[in-house]
Amino acid sequence: MEKITLKILRIKAGMTQEDVAKKLKISPSTWSKWENGKSYPDVPQIDKIELLFNVSYADIKFLPN
Repeated sequence: MEKITLKILRIKAGMTQEDVAKKLKISPSTWSKWENGKSYPDVPQIDKIELLFNVSYADIKFLPN
């Protein structure tokens, strides 16, 4: 399987950055930085992303397209 970016995960889930931020209990700007590769989530946040999108860490591409 090809790795998928955080942005594509979010879009496929039909969510806005604000939606994801609320579910992960982070700010929309934090999510935006992760989507754009300006910063990266820590391990507890990655666990939450895996659960939210039902995806494995190994399948996530943490760099912008």
